[in-house]
Amino acid sequence: MNPTDWTTDWLPAGVTLVAENAAAIDPIAKTVATTGGQSLPYDLLIVAPGLVLDHDAIEGFALDMVGQNGIGALYAGPQYAANTWEAASKFTEEGGIGLFTRPATEMKCAGAPLKHTFLIDDIASRGGAAGKYEIHYAANNNSLFGVPIVSEKVRMLFEDRGIKAHYSHLLKAVDAGRKLATFAATKPDPVTGAAVVSDIKLPYDYLHVIPPQRAPEVIRQLGLSWADKWTDQGWVEVDMKTLRHLRYPEIFALGDVAGVPKGKTAASVKWMVPVVEDHLIAAIEGREGTEVYDGYTSCPLITRVGRAMLIEFDYHNNLVPSFPSIIAPLEELWISWLMKEVALKATYNAMLRGKA
Repeated sequence: MNPTDWTTDWLPAGVTLVAENAAAIDPIAKTVATTGGQSLPYDLLIVAPGLVLDHDAIEGFALDMVGQNGIGALYAGPQYAANTWEAASKFTEEGGIGLFTRPATEMKCAGAPLKHTFLIDDIASRGGAAGKYEIHYAANNNSLFGVPIVSEKVRMLFEDRGIKAHYSHLLKAVDAGRKLATFAATKPDPVTGAAVVSDIKLPYDYLHVIPPQRAPEVIRQLGLSWADKWTDQGWVEVDMKTLRHLRYPEIFALGDVAGVPKGKTAASVKWMVPVVEDHLIAAIEGREGTEVYDGYTSCPLITRVGRAMLIEFDYHNNLVPSFPSIIAPLEELWISWLMKEVALKATYNAMLRGKA
């Protein structure tokens, strides 16, 4: 089936699909130019192009390496996920050194690096590699998760399971032939306390690569991004509560591309959409909208096969559990795993149909 057909299956009547990419956005003329040469005028514009994976930022790495020489990379698509599993399953049977990474940029589902780490550790502990492997996790800063109380919980789980955390280690190069990964490691100078960056090489038998992630070029190159933060990433400059562009009020941003402190999860989009809808309708009717996005983000953090923690939080790092009397957010529970594995698919489908 053509991907366009998949999209039209979800579109309501009266919506016209333009099956071309956006090549340029002119916020002054209020037009969108497409790769097919069309120029589409707008009165109100919602940008929701997601993000792009910057694999080229990692020296020596290319996607055709995934699945070979112990290299995994889940984000690039289903085939790369399958190839990753080939490399990971070899590690869980034979053992060795497992090395898991997380980029310095904002990223979609920031809990994903931890999920993969926990799962491979769990599978290896019950497979042929039991007693013959070690797990290392390279954190992008001095924390394991953006919410302090969750970071501490993860730290405790790492300690309990013998997973070694390397703080402020950013993957910069891969030597696949020698199975060596080079990291830019930041540590304080023992005398002055100033941050010192040095290259550190770590060996691996299995390496999980997650590349830096950025807004698509059509966003970064055309003046819609923040000028004073996330300058290397290009997220859209929006009000964190209304998701409306701060300089071009006709433009709203949804999902990963929105330049807000939290919110790069599908669950976040579920809460963003009603806010944008409210302000969009208000603009059409010549009034002010009232709905506010509070940064709601959800991360079903898988910690074992069959166990997960349902982490939900807001802009202020407050835990905001949806089922406080049923699901304790920092407990490894079967019901949280079940929600991740079964219930979320139905929720995603409902979202696509505008019913959730």
